[in-house]
Amino acid sequence: MSSIRVLKTFLAVARHGSFAAAGMEIGLTAAGVGLQMRALEEELGQALFDRAGRSIVLNTTGRLTIAPVADLVRRFEALASVDTDGLSGTVVVGALVSALMGAFADALWALKREHPRLEVKLLAGLSADFAPKVERGELDAAVVTQPPRALPTGVKWTPLYSEPMILIVPRRPHFKLGLQAQDTLREAPYLRFDRNTWTGQLVEQVLSRAGVAVNESLELNSVEAIVALVRQGFGVSIVPQLDNVDWDHDRDLKVVPVPGNRIQRHVGLIERTSHSRMRFTDQIKQHFKTRAPRHRLGETQTP
Repeated sequence: MSSIRVLKTFLAVARHGSFAAAGMEIGLTAAGVGLQMRALEEELGQALFDRAGRSIVLNTTGRLTIAPVADLVRRFEALASVDTDGLSGTVVVGALVSALMGAFADALWALKREHPRLEVKLLAGLSADFAPKVERGELDAAVVTQPPRALPTGVKWTPLYSEPMILIVPRRPHFKLGLQAQDTLREAPYLRFDRNTWTGQLVEQVLSRAGVAVNESLELNSVEAIVALVRQGFGVSIVPQLDNVDWDHDRDLKVVPVPGNRIQRHVGLIERTSHSRMRFTDQIKQHFKTRAPRHRLGETQTP
């Protein structure tokens, strides 16, 4: 049976796409990596790579093998830190930066206090980038917005909390604000959230239902960058009202509800339907089940 070392080598090759790059990570020559991969293929009785000259590419079988191999490696590593009193070991989680600014950070902090031997490795990024990494087993789970389309078989999304989509405007703008939200959206410099992202698609729905053509100034893929620019008076924007962030008392911006808007950003946990860190993901989901939401539709008022 292949050793855990060989399985780790296979995962390194899958990450880097070449024997040479994988060898540099784990301290082997490209030839040594190649020998390990040949041995793994012989033991499994099937090819994992398509080889053409000096290039190697994972074939369909190889790609399908990544998730179960990653799971085996994590299970083995977890044996070194068995903790009968609680969670322990390393969990690799992806998260939206905006989720880390909000409610998810509280959940992680609470879990870490209760289970001090638990180590959480966080990777920040975009929802659309995390979904395939969870499917391949590169991440144990990820906190993402609700997927706009069906997920692959073997992957599930569980809602955790919701955030209203709201208009934010500066208190000291470098331009004239309209009397109504629609006037502001139509006339003020508009900072658009990247329309190719899942959150950006929600923003487009809000603007479409409001029937407003905005005066577009910039397009960014970061809620945090947009908020910073609004605070400095450079524009207005439609963004999710981040849970656990108190914008109602912000000295540099104010929150303005868009009349008639009922669209929310739903944030949840994406994971494989079966994996070795389900105890961790179950406790994250339980945290949000017992937690009162900060924002409810209709609560936000214009300061």
